[in-house]
Order: sequence, then C-alpha cells, then structure tokens
Amino acid sequence: MAEIVNTTTKVDTEEDDTYTKDGTVDYKNNPANRKTTGTWKACPFILGNECCERLAFYGMSTNLVLYFKNNLNQHSATASKNVSNWSGTCYITPLLGAFFADAYLGRYWTIAIFSIIYVMGMTLLTLSAAVPGLRPTCVSHEDCHATSKTVAVTFLSLYLVALGTGGIKPCVSSYGADQFDEDDEVENKHKSSFFNWFYFSINIGALIAGSLLVWIQDNVGWGWGFGIPAVAMALAVVSFFSGTRLYRNQKPGGSPLTRICQVIVASWRKRRVRVPDDKSVLYETADAKSTIVGSRKLDHTKDFR
Repeated sequence: MAEIVNTTTKVDTEEDDTYTKDGTVDYKNNPANRKTTGTWKACPFILGNECCERLAFYGMSTNLVLYFKNNLNQHSATASKNVSNWSGTCYITPLLGAFFADAYLGRYWTIAIFSIIYVMGMTLLTLSAAVPGLRPTCVSHEDCHATSKTVAVTFLSLYLVALGTGGIKPCVSSYGADQFDEDDEVENKHKSSFFNWFYFSINIGALIAGSLLVWIQDNVGWGWGFGIPAVAMALAVVSFFSGTRLYRNQKPGGSPLTRICQVIVASWRKRRVRVPDDKSVLYETADAKSTIVGSRKLDHTKDFR
C-alpha cells in the first residue's frame, strides 16, 4: 500500500514539473509544457519583433515634420501641430489595445491583429510617398505640392500606424514576461534579464532609425525612407508569428478598468458600513488561485493599508 502511495506521489510530482504553475497555455490552449515552451526559446522572436517595430516607428516619425513642410507644403506651425496630434494619438491608443488584450483577445492575438494594421499603415504611407499620382509633385527638394488626395492618404496611413502601435506597445513587454513562470524560482530570476535585452532591442532600433534612416530620407528620397521602415515592420510580424508554437499565453481575465470601477462603486455604496476590528476578514480568502478566471493572484500585504 505504501509503495502504491509513493508511486502515485511521484507521478503527481512529475506532472507538476511538466507544466507551468502560473496558468499559461500553449497555442493549442493546452497547459504550457515548461520544457517545450517559453523561457529564452521564445524570447528571440519577441525581441526581434520589438527591435523591428521600434526601427519602423522611429524611422517613420523622427523626420515627419520635415516631410509635412517640404513635401506636403505645410507651414512649420501646422506641421508641428499635426505631428503633435498624431504623437498624442499614439500614446492614447495603447489604452484601447490594453483593454482588448486584458478583456477579450489576450496578448498574442492583440499583438498579431494590431501588427497587421500597422503594416497596412506603413505600406500605405510608402505608396503615398513613392507612387506617381499619389506622391507630391516636386520642382526641387524643398518645393513640392501635394493634392488633397495625397494629404488624405498620408494622414489615413499615419493614423492606421497610431492604431497599430496602440495594440503593440502595451502588450509586448508583458508578453515577454509571460514566457517566464513567476512561480518557478529559476525562471523568475531570468525575467529581469529579459527586460534588459528588451530595452536593448528598443535602443538598437531607435539608433538605426535616428541615424541611417534619417540620412536616407534627406539624401535618397522619402519612398526609400518610408519603404525601409515598412519592410522592417513586415519583418517584425514575421518574427512574431515564427515563434507561435513556443509561446506561453495568459488567458484574458477581464479589464482592470472594469474592476477599478467596481471597487469605486462598492466603496461608495458601503461608505457607511463599519470597518471590522479584525482587518484580516477584509482580505480575499486564502486560496491558490485567483477568483478572477485567467488572472494571477497577488499576495496581500500591509504596506499600503
């Protein structure tokens, strides 16, 4: 009898070691196998995606004011205002992307769908600067005239890029962190190393964009200056999809904005309720899993009581 119990315990232990403990799943929606998914096996594809995406973004946006002035024939103030409005949109849309990732799509599909939108925007921007009939008519390098159709296509492409970056920016770093099981001591230590490489990838992309691509735009032409970032973004999509079988995915657990609103409403409705003397009864019951399906449970502390 004791031998049977020991054998059963050994099998259970082996099964526990086979799969991740943080609830992640593989691309088939099965529990993620720690030996065949995640960790540094999956990270190169995510880092490659981020490097190419940042190269595309900064390569397209760094010199945008000059493009508006010289090619769309806009006044300096108008060009600066248009770039500021577009840049502001790029920093607002991540709220939308984060909401869809947390509540409905998950990080993988959010990155995938918005990356495709991103490529569409970059391709359209390249066409608006290179294809006869769409590109501005230029007498000299600084004397160009753009039709209303050219301006419309340019701004449509830019705001598609703003929408695309909104789905990528809030998800990629977190998706990289998902590849390391925080409940595993060894993997959790590697997570900080991933973020070092992640920011290194960002800076490499920005460095190439701010030097080489700006020079190409100023000296070769805007067709090449926008075309190379478009190709870089296409490579980013290819890099991301190439690692699909290796990724660990967190299931969507609902939007944190919804839970914040629930807390505010509950706090207001219970504003007259007497606080119990035993503060421990205010905490979520001690359990291994979160009551919110698909979300990780955070330990309660008294640091901010």
